[in-house]
Amino acid sequence: MDSWAATELRHANLGDKRLNRRLVRIVEALSAQPTASVPQACGTWAAIKATYRFWSDDRLKPRAILDSHIRSTIERVATQERVLLIQDTTELDFAHHPATKGLGRLEHPAQYGMKVHSVMAASTRGVPLGLVHQWTWVREAGTTGQRHRRRDRATADKESQRWLTGVEESQQQIPTAVEIVTVADREADIFDLFAQPRRAGSHLLIRAAHNRRVDSEVRYLWDAVRQSPVRGGYTLELRRKEDTHARQARIGVRYTSVMIQPPRHHLQRKTLTPLPLQVILAEEEDAPPGSEPVRWLLLTSLPIDSLEDALCYIRWYSYRWLIERYHFILKSGCRLEDLQLEHASRIQRALATYDIVAWRLLWLTYEARDNPDRPCSEVLETHEWQALYCTIHRTAVPPNEPPSLRQAVHWIARLGGFPDRRSDGEPGVKTIWLGLQRLSDISATWQLKHVNSNPSPTCLDYG
Repeated sequence: MDSWAATELRHANLGDKRLNRRLVRIVEALSAQPTASVPQACGTWAAIKATYRFWSDDRLKPRAILDSHIRSTIERVATQERVLLIQDTTELDFAHHPATKGLGRLEHPAQYGMKVHSVMAASTRGVPLGLVHQWTWVREAGTTGQRHRRRDRATADKESQRWLTGVEESQQQIPTAVEIVTVADREADIFDLFAQPRRAGSHLLIRAAHNRRVDSEVRYLWDAVRQSPVRGGYTLELRRKEDTHARQARIGVRYTSVMIQPPRHHLQRKTLTPLPLQVILAEEEDAPPGSEPVRWLLLTSLPIDSLEDALCYIRWYSYRWLIERYHFILKSGCRLEDLQLEHASRIQRALATYDIVAWRLLWLTYEARDNPDRPCSEVLETHEWQALYCTIHRTAVPPNEPPSLRQAVHWIARLGGFPDRRSDGEPGVKTIWLGLQRLSDISATWQLKHVNSNPSPTCLDYG
């Protein structure tokens, strides 16, 4: 049976079959030990050298490395009636590696690195399907974050163009039969994004940042939505934080239709027309004194015919958390910012490689929740789930039938420190990536003992 990496990257076309195989094996090695350094993950000097040589090859474009995963993502997307396309931006800070060339300033003046904007597809049940677009850039020397938000420049000349490009790229990639909903936070509350032409079946679901002028008696967005009655609500369980206690929050939901007006400062204001949108306000009722109430104001091009529609869109927006977890995995799980590479171009190739590893970790976490009864043998190789079972149950004899995916993921998380008590809920991605690292060593030892033929090493010399 092919490894998951071989299946995921079966469309790889890097100009040489040896490079295609090399990519698969590097991804296999890094995904088996996601938190390990490159030398730890690859194990041998030949494999380490081959990995760094792969990232230093100037003939390889980062997009070419990622393209095979994107094609596999589109195939998964094509099986869905509707998908969410979640956009977000993060920063990779390499200030602690001053010798790296080709980087630029970040938002904080002491930080130095590159910006990364990702578009991830997810099912409407919150399972990440993979990346469909990613853009990286480095700010020119002497620029600051304020300059990139100046009002005297067109959106196409600003960094905010990334949100519009994300929509354009996604629409080109995804079959027209699939309805797409772009989900983004307040940074994407840009009039040009709402005004941008979209193909049929392409919608926006954006958290509002501005109290925009609207075609209404009360003139402004917040006042307009608050004039509408509370149509219903739901109860939200809020976890304890450092400064707040856990509580049940009662959320009231209002929604209405508005015509948002072009911003006064827009360069093409005279040629722009008002845009029809729906607005949803989800706001905590009777928040405890001293607690900041939960409050989401969402703008959408989706129709709202009932409270059920509004609640559905609120749930979809809650899945925006997936892209933040994805970037968290890249930086904290895969430790991308710890790489000591000579140039930004090499970091971009490493990022494209780790993108695939990070998606797999996130997918495994949420697939086990959405399809808990799926046999784990569809995700783990035989020696992996057998070694996992025997380690957890302290036995030398595995069962004939593989356990469920949910059970296997819980056991993996236990290896990573998850208590797995009834009150603990589902394991998070951090305990899963820690558990996978331990499972890699355990299953390798299992193979040595139970497989007669010599197992192929995790990472080979690709020269």
